[in-house]
Amino acid sequence: MFNPADFPEPTLIPVNGVELEVFEAGRENAGKPIVLCHGWPEHAFSWRHQMPALAAAGYHVIAPNQRGYGNSSRPAEVTDYDIERLSGDLVALLDHYGYQDAPFVGHDWGAFVVWGLTLLHPDRVNKVINLSLPYQERGGRPWIEVMEDLLGGDFYFVHFNRQPGVADAVFEESTFRFLRNMYRKNVPFAAPEPGMAMINLAQAETPLGEPVMSDSELAVFVSAFESSGFTGSINWYRNLDRNWHLLADVDPIIHQPTLMIYGDRDPAVPRSEKLTEFVPNVEVIGLDCGHWIQQEKPEETTRAILKWLEQQDTTREKQSGADGSTAHGADLLLEP
Repeated sequence: MFNPADFPEPTLIPVNGVELEVFEAGRENAGKPIVLCHGWPEHAFSWRHQMPALAAAGYHVIAPNQRGYGNSSRPAEVTDYDIERLSGDLVALLDHYGYQDAPFVGHDWGAFVVWGLTLLHPDRVNKVINLSLPYQERGGRPWIEVMEDLLGGDFYFVHFNRQPGVADAVFEESTFRFLRNMYRKNVPFAAPEPGMAMINLAQAETPLGEPVMSDSELAVFVSAFESSGFTGSINWYRNLDRNWHLLADVDPIIHQPTLMIYGDRDPAVPRSEKLTEFVPNVEVIGLDCGHWIQQEKPEETTRAILKWLEQQDTTREKQSGADGSTAHGADLLLEP
């Protein structure tokens, strides 16, 4: 297991009207960035296994706690957590370091943000690696409306929107228990219980399955959420219909080379049947794990990412040689 004392010390960086708590590895590799975007209810610490390996492979690894998480800013307005602001934070983070573009890696909600960032700011993303959450087709109706019709008012996405503050308070009363019960693997199948599943999970006395991480690792997440609370992070969910409107006029196709990594036993997220329609340049792999892919299968996840990145670099070099030009990459900006 990972020793939390080995995780890098953070820096608070002002971006886009907020401050982000940013963890780095491989600063000596300036000029070759990669940005890692965590999910919910997570923390940059969820990338602890990948950061040293990516740095050793020559990358400047940048892992922010996104707004609402850890010691990053937690604005009060719900609309401060929409996809324009979340993606704007990442653009401003690139600007801070002087990078025109970078590969972005996202897990869970982080993947949603990386998909949105790539649609809204395609010139700032040169490669996409997303875990768990595939591209979400926009469809003809706002997402929460559709979920409410299909899954009912107790589905947690809907509940977060229709009953603001209720789940937040339950999670904050039971932060350790909620996160202990959440971060599990090999959970046996059980029929759905009445009520809101996440609240039920926070109130369950006994966790199911096996722990994803050690007690000392779990303590990092618990400490962070005891300090920050959950409202900022849940406000991401409360912008889903707003995001649907904000993405109305963008090109819905992801043109960048993309790696999609699924957990084959992830109960939360089914595979997308339409992925290649919207992400034509995608390679898909599955790992034998549940939802917490990079923490359940750290070595396999890291190998998959590094192998794919190496293949992309090789392909780009061949294309450069063939046409005599320099391929688009993570070039340093010439001006601040």
